[in-house]
Amino acid sequence: MRIGTLLGTVLLLIGAYIGLRGMHYTSQRSVIEVGEFKASVEEQRNIPPWIGGALFVAGLGLVGFSVRGQRKS
Repeated sequence: MRIGTLLGTVLLLIGAYIGLRGMHYTSQRSVIEVGEFKASVEEQRNIPPWIGGALFVAGLGLVGFSVRGQRKS
């Protein structure tokens, strides 16, 4: 299996997962610091579904070009 096919398959799977199930990440930011007292907020942010779609399309294209290149060789 070529590296392009493998990478394209990984992008397809990640893109499908983000598009169908959604993903989120946690970010932490400091709200206030007074002396030794620190207050911070932990936020969960969602990855937009369009990013999953873009990864899916990119993976599909990469697999397509990789397979097409194998046929010509």
